[in-house]
Amino acid sequence: MEFCLPLVLFLIYLPALFAQVQDTAYTGIEVDGTRAAAQVDKNFICATIDWWPHDKCNYNQCPWGYTSVNNLNLSHPILAKAIEAFNPLRVRIGGSLQDRVLYDVESLKDPCHPFQKRKDGLFGFSRGCLRLSRWDELNLFFRKTGAIVTFGLNALHGRHPIYRSAWGGDWDSSNAYDFIKYTVSKGYQIDTWEFGNELSGSGVGARVGAEQYGKDLIHLRRIINELYEKSEIKPSLVAPGGFYDQKWFTKLLQVTGLGVVDIVTHHIYNLGAGDDPSLINRILSPHYLNKTAATFNDLEQTMKQHGPWASAWVGESGGAYNSGGRDVSDTYVDSFWYLDQLGMAAKYNSKVYCRQSLIGGNYGLLDRNTFVPNPDYYRLDRHGITGYSTFYLLMLSDIQTLVLFVFGSESALLWNQLMGEGVLSVKSDASPFLRIYAHCSKGRVGVTILLINLSNQTEFILKVENNLSDLHIIRTTNHRQSSFTRGLKRAVSWVGRKSSDDPLYREEYHLTPANEHLRSKTMILNGTPLGITKDGNIPKLEPALVDENSPISIVHRSIKFVVLPNFDAPACA
Repeated sequence: MEFCLPLVLFLIYLPALFAQVQDTAYTGIEVDGTRAAAQVDKNFICATIDWWPHDKCNYNQCPWGYTSVNNLNLSHPILAKAIEAFNPLRVRIGGSLQDRVLYDVESLKDPCHPFQKRKDGLFGFSRGCLRLSRWDELNLFFRKTGAIVTFGLNALHGRHPIYRSAWGGDWDSSNAYDFIKYTVSKGYQIDTWEFGNELSGSGVGARVGAEQYGKDLIHLRRIINELYEKSEIKPSLVAPGGFYDQKWFTKLLQVTGLGVVDIVTHHIYNLGAGDDPSLINRILSPHYLNKTAATFNDLEQTMKQHGPWASAWVGESGGAYNSGGRDVSDTYVDSFWYLDQLGMAAKYNSKVYCRQSLIGGNYGLLDRNTFVPNPDYYRLDRHGITGYSTFYLLMLSDIQTLVLFVFGSESALLWNQLMGEGVLSVKSDASPFLRIYAHCSKGRVGVTILLINLSNQTEFILKVENNLSDLHIIRTTNHRQSSFTRGLKRAVSWVGRKSSDDPLYREEYHLTPANEHLRSKTMILNGTPLGITKDGNIPKLEPALVDENSPISIVHRSIKFVVLPNFDAPACA
């Protein structure tokens, strides 16, 4: 029995001993600051408002609540503040049921009823209707909040099922025509009109052939040109808002030709179903994440060859389909997928990225009940953070101990605060578990690098080089060492030709989950948990200032934005 106590103590401290030892990888990255490899829109971040009613359910849960276009509480003070903070936020109105929506204009012959459950209906619902009084309320709200609006039109009206999911016949434009005419007469500012939702290729629920779809788009373009003839600003036409199919998209661009479609949109739900037990494993797998690059690349090549006049958007993306993954899409781990998607989309010249959704489902940026921001919400510009100073005072009477900043909210905020429009090329010999993206810094000179470490045990120490230099990227080596030894290691981070006698600093924003729990809804920034201040304000996201010549490191399962203000990048001048 005498040996038991030492053994017990050994077993207790064994995890701590192992925690002091982890893999360390020394690697180099080279950023090409001579030219932009791609360019994104200044309003790159976008969020959707969907049509799903409260009784839309998946996997024995109904996660939408009252968040649809027809019943979302527009008077809720948090909702307005949440949109205003983006200054501005691009909002897409659309989703699966948009192709079953009628508009309550004078020419509508049918009664204007809301969506109702119907077993034989598309997606299990009857047709629905948008009342003009509600459309007025929405536009008043959008004008107040400064939102940039994309509205998805019903592209199935007048068609009929012909075989399984295939729909045939010409599009009946009469209802849409009167709706757009009313919109123009009221002076409502619509930035883009989108035609249809997920009807391309094999479709989701329904599909329409590319040639017929193209003919209908030509017709819609004529309508827009006619109704906006006297307007100074004409909306862009967006299509098809579906999953990429090379043959279908090519045919569509060939049929429509120059001057019809301005923006080609596609949807991405690359993680699988919301109830898939492999969601987290997929999010943390570089091999799995890389698969989406093929879609981005193929679409980019298709457009270069058949539609060089148009730009590409990700029109809808929520990671996991069927309302997202419960306790996954709204937790820290989703930030790895989301930020990697933003970086990859930008790299392949996607101008806009629309997150499904602003509110509703498990992937909503705002909680459907309290309107409290979920992790992936925060996308403020660098001058908009203090705009929230009174925002959460409205909530304190109902929520006394609110921890505001939950995982991806900071991630998206920092993206929009730090990552500019110019996308820069990066070369690296790093492990695929280290995801690296670089942009011109937003609103100032220099470069910002996004580092995403998917590894569960490796810390990366990086040497950043500018391709204006003749220096070479160092080789990657792996070592096992204690945290004490790692602290003694030093490397040089060479970032350009600028020199000064004064100390030079970089900014670092290091994001980790509370208690190292991947499903945490609380984010740690530079070692400090983020939450509402005592006076009800949102805390400022302050960087850690680090000597520019010290090594850049990122521990396992964490995210870091690194701002290099002295990086010599002619492309960002």
